[in-house]
Amino acid sequence: MKEPSAVHGRILALDFGTRRIGLAVSDPLGITAQGLQTLLRKNKRTDLAALRSVIEQNEIREIVVGLPLRLSGADSSSTEKAREFAAWLEKEFALPVHMWDERFTSVEANRVLRESEMSIKKRGEAVDRLSAVLILQAFLERRGIDREEPLSS
Repeated sequence: MKEPSAVHGRILALDFGTRRIGLAVSDPLGITAQGLQTLLRKNKRTDLAALRSVIEQNEIREIVVGLPLRLSGADSSSTEKAREFAAWLEKEFALPVHMWDERFTSVEANRVLRESEMSIKKRGEAVDRLSAVLILQAFLERRGIDREEPLSS
């Protein structure tokens, strides 16, 4: 997978899960992240069609997939699945795919949703969407910092 770089166009972030995939998309300038409807997974073919639709409708040029690591930074049971999913996306869509450390995104998303007093029933899909937004916003902020750093001679 690739490191953040300067490619223009919208970026799609995915909070990968076995039952749901949280989705977020950047604005065309790559500054802000907005959540999209959470994808309820059915099978590979249906997931592919849904993702293709999102990619085409939003003119996606890059994809960011959350990498579920343990707090220590070690791989978790879901890490390899996320990497395989990212490789599959890269192959299927021929777009750059970046992995992004998603530690704490679900915790932060749940905290925000609890504070908003959203019902527990509605939180499930919302937490995946908000996690994708947090993943993408962190990615965009890192990219912005990288752009601002002077080149070393």
